[in-house]
Amino acid sequence: MTLPLRPRVTLFDLDHTLLPIDSDHSWGEFTVRIGWHDRDEFLRRNDAFYADYQAGTLDIHDYVRFATAALRERGPQEAAAAQARFMREVIAPAIRPEALALLRQHQAADEHVLIITATNEFVTRPIADALGVPELLATRLARDASGWITGEIEGVPCLREGKVQRMEQWLAQRGWRWNDIESTFYSDSMNDLPLLEKVEHPVATNPDPRLRALAQERGWRILDLFAS
Repeated sequence: MTLPLRPRVTLFDLDHTLLPIDSDHSWGEFTVRIGWHDRDEFLRRNDAFYADYQAGTLDIHDYVRFATAALRERGPQEAAAAQARFMREVIAPAIRPEALALLRQHQAADEHVLIITATNEFVTRPIADALGVPELLATRLARDASGWITGEIEGVPCLREGKVQRMEQWLAQRGWRWNDIESTFYSDSMNDLPLLEKVEHPVATNPDPRLRALAQERGWRILDLFAS
């Protein structure tokens, strides 16, 4: 008897995986450039949070409060205008043909393709749209009665073990468990080790030095998407 083919689910981290930049950190630098912050103090704290992320010690709740403070003060209309400008000036030039080709390859194979990222949905929803990936799992921002963001996180943050939990929620909504699917995950970061260890096909993509060493040790595929 031939067993039915399992659905193929392919997951992509975003920053330094599909993009050669960190969209969250770049958003902070962009808001400094447009005059939303005191430059020196904001960049100092933004860089410190980024260093914590790279070290795997980021408190994402503190970071989201910090990163959305000026956004919350300015309100939806000014925020939307800044978001559109950020997409034009920062993100569009960072979208590389290699990343688009990889996405299209998996989409053409009739796979379920998702972007799964710790960066919040305000920053990443337009990026996912620009990359042509409707399915996005990002850190969700809590909203008040008017619908505007509060600075808190809604539900499980999409970081480290939280990515596994968010994926398991996504699977449960479809009546699936891990064993029901053939899973692949592309990521550059040791922060994503819990999810890389969970999928069948981990792909260390533009990996940081620690992840590259681990991937070599474990025999995982290594993809240098932005090698040139």
